Amino acid sequence: MRSILGLLVCSVFLYSCGSSTPPAAPAAKVVKGPANSKLSEADNKNLLTMLADYYSLKNALVATDAVKTTAASQQLLTSATAMATSLQMDSVNNMAIKPYLDTIVTSCKAISVLTDKHCEEQRIPFSPLSNSMFAIIKIAGLKNAGVYQQYCPMAFNEKGAYWLSDESEIKNPYFGKKMLECGEVKDSIQ
Repeated sequence: MRSILGLLVCSVFLYSCGSSTPPAAPAAKVVKGPANSKLSEADNKNLLTMLADYYSLKNALVATDAVKTTAASQQLLTSATAMATSLQMDSVNNMAIKPYLDTIVTSCKAISVLTDKHCEEQRIPFSPLSNSMFAIIKIAGLKNAGVYQQYCPMAFNEKGAYWLSDESEIKNPYFGKKMLECGEVKDSIQ
């Protein structure tokens, strides 16, 4: 019995070594291309502009700078409005994305009128804005953008809140310097 099992193992080994198919090539290193999505080229460009404006708003909240937060929210409002106008020609994606764009527009308007020295009031509408931004990115199928969805369980009296970042390092916009590193990466879109 041992000799039959040994012969079988040896036969399989010899057969696989003598196979005419070449060995698989080592996996190629993945090279990131430009950020793209399933949206049209113009809408993809608008989405990337919105994302950059979102990051400016997030960074202003991290710095607890109410003036920069207001300015960044107004800039994001402009790019979200441009995206909404552009998407009107795309009936399929417009239906899916429009409710989230509406939330972003409403949240940006709220942030721009809420001015408090420590950004506490401005942080409240930032949470639904962040959730809507991530939903749009998912619907659009954005790739090669390096987006990290991060989460702080202590935000809003331990109800928790999400935000997006272009780096995996945690810089919490809900607490700023008080608890800058509170949070974790929950998801990413590479």
